Amino acid sequence: MQSSVSIKDVSLNFGSVPVLQHLDLEVGQGEFIVLLGPSGCGKSTLLNCIAGLLDVSGGQIFIGGKNVTWAEPKDRGIGMVFQSYALYPQMTVERNLSFGLRVAGMPKDEINKRVKRAAEILQLEPFLQRKPANLSGGQRQRVAIGRALVRDVDVFLFDEPLSNLDAKLRSDLRVEIKRLHQRLKNTMIYVTHDQIEALTLADRIAVMKNGIIQQLADPHTIYNKPVNLYVAGFIGSPQMNMLEGTLNGTTFTTDDGTVIPVGNYAFTAPATGSAKAVLGVRPEHIVMGEEAASMPYSTDVEIEIVEPMGSDTLAWTKIAGKPVTFRCDSDVVISTGQKVRVGFDPARGSIFNAETTNRL
Repeated sequence: MQSSVSIKDVSLNFGSVPVLQHLDLEVGQGEFIVLLGPSGCGKSTLLNCIAGLLDVSGGQIFIGGKNVTWAEPKDRGIGMVFQSYALYPQMTVERNLSFGLRVAGMPKDEINKRVKRAAEILQLEPFLQRKPANLSGGQRQRVAIGRALVRDVDVFLFDEPLSNLDAKLRSDLRVEIKRLHQRLKNTMIYVTHDQIEALTLADRIAVMKNGIIQQLADPHTIYNKPVNLYVAGFIGSPQMNMLEGTLNGTTFTTDDGTVIPVGNYAFTAPATGSAKAVLGVRPEHIVMGEEAASMPYSTDVEIEIVEPMGSDTLAWTKIAGKPVTFRCDSDVVISTGQKVRVGFDPARGSIFNAETTNRL
């Protein structure tokens, strides 16, 4: 795949504090990359370095094969959408969309053509003569996206564009951004702390922690084969269930002595000797009732808490003395205090070395 954005050994320090550490990232032409992580992990800082809003302390940045490490933001061929809409309140939508082009001295016919195209793509045509105060939050964010869109660039940068919107609007605009990418096929780099946004939008996700990319992979791999305990715990709602114990060959023994066979698990390297380990199991991989009996591991438990979620139901219990959550269909009736059989296949789980925290 032809590279659109290349980050080569980029570091950034604020004084003596390292924020990005020798970071490498190749973004393919037309790819949708999501930078995901908690506040302070360096994702927005990296985006600002790509945009030219921050100067790097070391390394190089290439966009479209051109070294832009020290280029001005306007010369990088990027369009940026910020968390705040940053619209001019006294201007109409049309004037907001065209402002940057007018300042650049673009011919009026070309400006009108680009504004018309952006308004059509983002369904803003009915609102072109309105001012931002007369728009909803979602409409304002669409105008902010449109302002980047009219620049007709190859790379779009999004810095948490949906975080100011309510849940319904976020869901709607998420679909619009995905549709926009499928239509334009431009390279998009998108920053968020919301794992649902990351999993639904991305071609690949870069999970970040302390200025370092922990794992870069497609959403399916990130979710099902997290590279370490940090990624496993960060991705998934509710979180992956973690059982601590000791791994000896193909047997995992929890700290309370419960034995769980892991012979079908696909180890990344052959397990040798005995080592402290953590077995992670997603809530949806734990089954209940008759199906549980056919699993490699099953046990009788008591339901402690039931959370009806509409489309499914979450139940809390304990396995091997540890709190565990599992999902079941919403039409399955369970209640607090009920005794049930639950089971799972460890081959669908993840096993991590307790000391290095890396996947085994």
